Amino acid sequence: MSRLSYLQEKIVDLSTAQLRIQHWKFKGETVVFTNGCFDILHQGHVVYLAKAAALGTRLVVAINSDASVRQQNKGPERPINPESARAVVLAALGFVDLVVLFEGQTPIDLIEEFQPDVLVKGADYDPLERNPASKTYIVGSDVVLKYGGRVEVIELEAGFSTTNIVNKLK
Repeated sequence: MSRLSYLQEKIVDLSTAQLRIQHWKFKGETVVFTNGCFDILHQGHVVYLAKAAALGTRLVVAINSDASVRQQNKGPERPINPESARAVVLAALGFVDLVVLFEGQTPIDLIEEFQPDVLVKGADYDPLERNPASKTYIVGSDVVLKYGGRVEVIELEAGFSTTNIVNKLK
């Protein structure tokens, strides 16, 4: 398999993701799930994803579709990179095992379907928050905890954010 094919094999649709995750779980591997826009990949993203990957044996990254990013009101210029480009860049990271797009405001449907062993977000979220209306609530945490999974947060790299990069470019 060529390196490009290997990279492209990591970017999958929902049904393929389900099959791979079931296979990994059958083999006893620990599936870690995280999500985000990952618009302009920077050091903060890479360190975060590497730390997330270290929490298990397989890392699944769900990325917001272009329409989903626009719904989040991140600004008229966002996303800067289209979903296909963001997916390729994430798939190029050796510790990312699977990249899947989601359309909605949140990846709750994917979390319910995949039932990851570990759900991960940045430390700007609170793993103990149970109020879905709170800005620090981790979407899907209740689902993951209900079937015995873990919810973890990872400290963010200070000084790194896509918004800061966009503002600096302006």
